[in-house]
Order: sequence, then C-alpha cells, then structure tokens
Amino acid sequence: MRIDTIEIPYETFRASRQDGSYPRPQLVRENWVDLGGEWSLRFDDQSVGLGERWFTAEELVRFDRTITVPFPPESAASGVGETGFHPVVWYERDISIAELTTPEAMRSGERVLLHFGAVDYRSSVWLNGSLLGHHEGGHTPFSFDITDALSTERGDIQSLVVRAEDDPLDVAQPRGKQDWQVDPHVIWYHRTTGIWQPVWLEAVPAVSVAHLAWAPNVPGGSVRLDVELSRRPQPGTMLNVTLRYEGEVLAEQRVRLDAHRIEVSIPIPRQINGQHYEELLWSERKPRLIDATVTVADDTVHSYFGLRSVAVEGGHFLLNDRPVFLRSVLNQGFWPDSHLAAPDADALRAEVQLIKDLGFNSARMHQKVEDPRFLYWADRLGLLLWEEMPSAYEFSTTAARRVAAEWSDVIRRDSSHPSIVTWVPLNESWGVQHIAHEPRVREFARSLFHLTKSLDGSRPVVSNDGWEHLDSDIWSIHDYEASGEIMSARYADAASVSKLFRGLGPAGRRLRLSDEVDRGQPVMLTEFGGIKFAPSTHFGDEWGYSSANSAGDFADRLGALLGAVHSSEVLAGYCYTQLTDTGQETNGVLTAWREPKLPIEQIREIMLGPGRVGSSPVATGA
Repeated sequence: MRIDTIEIPYETFRASRQDGSYPRPQLVRENWVDLGGEWSLRFDDQSVGLGERWFTAEELVRFDRTITVPFPPESAASGVGETGFHPVVWYERDISIAELTTPEAMRSGERVLLHFGAVDYRSSVWLNGSLLGHHEGGHTPFSFDITDALSTERGDIQSLVVRAEDDPLDVAQPRGKQDWQVDPHVIWYHRTTGIWQPVWLEAVPAVSVAHLAWAPNVPGGSVRLDVELSRRPQPGTMLNVTLRYEGEVLAEQRVRLDAHRIEVSIPIPRQINGQHYEELLWSERKPRLIDATVTVADDTVHSYFGLRSVAVEGGHFLLNDRPVFLRSVLNQGFWPDSHLAAPDADALRAEVQLIKDLGFNSARMHQKVEDPRFLYWADRLGLLLWEEMPSAYEFSTTAARRVAAEWSDVIRRDSSHPSIVTWVPLNESWGVQHIAHEPRVREFARSLFHLTKSLDGSRPVVSNDGWEHLDSDIWSIHDYEASGEIMSARYADAASVSKLFRGLGPAGRRLRLSDEVDRGQPVMLTEFGGIKFAPSTHFGDEWGYSSANSAGDFADRLGALLGAVHSSEVLAGYCYTQLTDTGQETNGVLTAWREPKLPIEQIREIMLGPGRVGSSPVATGA
C-alpha cells in the first residue's frame, strides 16, 4: 500500500488524519511498499541453516512452506499454526524495486530502505546472498539501506532472506507473556516467533531524515524537535519545519544544519495568550494533534505531536496541570488467530475505540511493546497509555544488558506519542525475583528507573509495578482480593493504605524496599479483579483469580470491586485485569474475540463510577 492512495493530495497530507495503515505514523513518506503477504518459510530446528548457507540462491528451493507475513508461525492467521518449539525460522521472498522507484531516480542518488517493525528475537537479513546485518530485540524496529546490495544481474526481482532466532528456553531474553513451556499455562501464552510487525520498502533521497522526536514544553509555549539524518549534510543544507493545526499555520522555522543531528526549539506564538493556550492542548477528552512538515534538502516527511504535560504531585496524577483519575484496563494485545500481531490495521483502531467505549480513559499495555499504529489511534482518539517493557525471567549480566538496550530503543521509538503518559521498565519483580535480598539486583532496578528518566524526563516512571518498589514516581499496588468489602477497608483512606506500606502488602510482598523521601507520589491499584467468567467454553482449562458462575454474579462481583475502588479517599487511579480473555486466562470483561460479557453500557457504568478527580497523598514512609 502507498500513502498516495489516501484520498487527499500528498502536498496537503495530514499525519494526524492518516488512515492508520502506514507502519511508522510519526515519520510518514509518500513512496513506500508494504511487503506483507505470502513469503516462503523453513524451520531450522537443528540450527544448520547458516552452515548450509540457506541464504544463497541454491538453497532457496528448499524453503518448503508458505507463511503470511506479518503473522507469527504459531498463529492460525499465518497459515502455518505450528505452536511447538521452533527456535530458528527462515523466511524468503522476492521483492520488486520497480514498485518503489525508477532507474533514473537510483542513478540520481536515491536510496532504498528496508524496514522491519519487529522480529522476535534475534535476526539476520540477506539480499541476493549478501548479508545486510543483524538485529537483537524482539519488540523494536530496525532498517537497512539495501541500495548497494541490489543486483543488476537479477533485473527487477531481488531475493530477500530473513533468519529469526527465538530460543523458547532462553529466560534471559525479554519475552513478556510468551511461555517457556510447550503448551500455555496459567497466565502465559503461545510464543510469537519471527516477523510479527510490518515489513516495508521505502525510497528516500541520499540525505534523509532517519529519526525525529518531539518534546512539548507547555509552560514555555514551544516544542523541541530532535532530528537525526542518514548522513552528514552538505554545507548550507537547511532544515525547514512547518507546524499546523486544522489548517492554521502555527509556526515556521528554518535552521542551517552543520551536523547530522540537531535539536531545535520551536516557539508557538499562539501559546503566549494565557487565557487561550489550553485550546491547543492534547488531553484524553480533547485529543488535539498538531501536524508537522519537516524538509531537509530533497526529503520531506510528515509527522504530528500533541502539546501536553504529565506530572505527579500531592497524591495526584496531573495532565496539563489538572488532576486526572486514571480508569485503566490491563491489555495483553493478544488475538486468538494472530497472537501478538494485530489481525489487520483497522483492528488496532477498533481496540482503542472499544476501550474508550467501555468507560476507560487509560490502558496499561502489559508485557508488550505495542504496534506504533495502535499508539497512533490512542493519540488520535485520546487514550492514556502506560508502556511496559516485556520482562526477562532471570537476573544475569546477559539479561541486564538485553533489557537495558531494548528498553532504550523502545523509549527512542515511542517518546513522541502524547498518549504515552507513564513508563514501566519492570513488572512484579519479573526478572529481578530476588530484589529484596540481592544488592546488585536492586542496583539494576534503580539503574532502569534512572536510565528511563535520563532518556525521557517528561513522564512518570514506575520502578517495579505491583510491589517491591525502590524510588518510584507512582506507588502502584497489585491486589487480587475477591471481596469488595475487604477491598473497601484496605483502601478506604490514607491511614489504611499506610498500614499496607508498613507491613506486608497483598501477595505477601513488601510494597517498598527503600526509604527515599516521599514526594507526594500518587497511589494506584494497577492490577486487581481478574474475575474468571466464561459464558462459552473455548479452551477447557479456564483460569482466573476468582470466579463468577453467571452474568449476574459477574456483574455483582465486578460492581463490588469497582465500588471499593471508587469509594477510596486515597487512590488516584486503577487498572482492572483485564480487557479480554487470553488463551486459558478467561478473566476479561470481553471474550478473546472482543465480545462483551455484559452489555457495554453496563460495563461502562461500573467502570466510570461516581464523579471524582483525585485523592490525598499517603504518608507511605510513616
């Protein structure tokens, strides 16, 4: 698919109103080709393919299966549906450069880029038998300039080969909810191996924008733009930026480039009027997006951002300096037929809209780095997101290096999305199980907290979601108590919550492991509920934290737990477990096929509760 199929001229294209199909929604170009669809596949269970040179033309005839990319081979949507252990898989397809560019353009210096949204976990890529490079990290994007590897002998058709290695038994690998056992059990799911986000080609000029990032400054009435180019530009090259909102030009900036990286602060004069500035701000209720056109030499890209600020203070979660009570839902981002890959681009839009229809203003993306197109719809429709790093399951120097590197790439990819309001590098001490006893494990957890703050100081960071916090911007608690009455007493007021922090919290875990000075961090119940209710059996081994035996019983239990949360004088937000059933985990408010277990309006009424905006701080150090 090409961007120019959108029913507006590219010259007036608005990134904030794209159709949701482009894989990288905040850096959009016109000339691209989607490589999704039918590829050849070959399993390499004995890992002999490198030695036997499966990337060469002589071996390609032995690719004996067909797969639909970008669906993982474990999924039915891929056409393969092999859920057993296949630690190494190979892909191959022919690509046609003529779909993308012309010989004349190539001779004038145009480059062809090959992009991967995500390949789990470690990948190597060849074109016409020539190695393009490697990438490690199952949730982050990577690209290669393939221009010099194009073969004139092959004419228009070029052979692309990908090797993906995803060892199911390597627990030092960030894997999230992907099971290390052959069959899914309890809260873990089928693995996602290999390509699971879009693959595409793109034609760019010799000097092009490789990366850009937006950082709004609401009090200063400006936005910072960081631009990284593919190479050092010629002397005298200019960067041109135009910002627009609903057709109105807000700002224009022209800057001379002396290096291939530049940071520019762009004032937005309209924001000077203090009685008028809020009309441009992005929020979950009014998700206003500002369009941007960025031009360097012959390269023009389209982007967008949201003007908004996020902070925590006085026990409140603040959006644009106003307290917001977070009504979140835990979202695994898993589909029965396509697993971690979305069924199609529109399913991502539908997911965001459905979350909002159910009464939530926020979602915690659990143990998954979500497709950027999902983030686009959250930006556009106004859904606040917590982004969480998929965990490794052991602590070692290997695991620490992998987690820190991949998490840094996640923040680099997603820091410009206004919908992301909180970073979560660790969850429930996964991968740092002995944090309460091992000093070096605690230092690793602290380092992730401070690494996150150093890469993006504009958002709160949760040090270890659920329990065993070191320093943290939010005190988050996981509590699967089934009784609404007990929950009401446990979270009634500051005194009752302080009691939890002084002793052992839910699940027998200490909530805090250190004595950093409290800064008025808000307290949130970021996992609770998990009521199993399976009106129609699909898996036969349904699992949940508690059980309901009828729709009426489910509504009563749900209402009692949410009533306890809404009656609390101290909680600044909640995250209900969970949005959908996932595999054997049948504790969603929706089935795995996104069917509501109660009428949507009834779920919405329960989740909204009575009107409230915040809470009082808790003296957790008492």
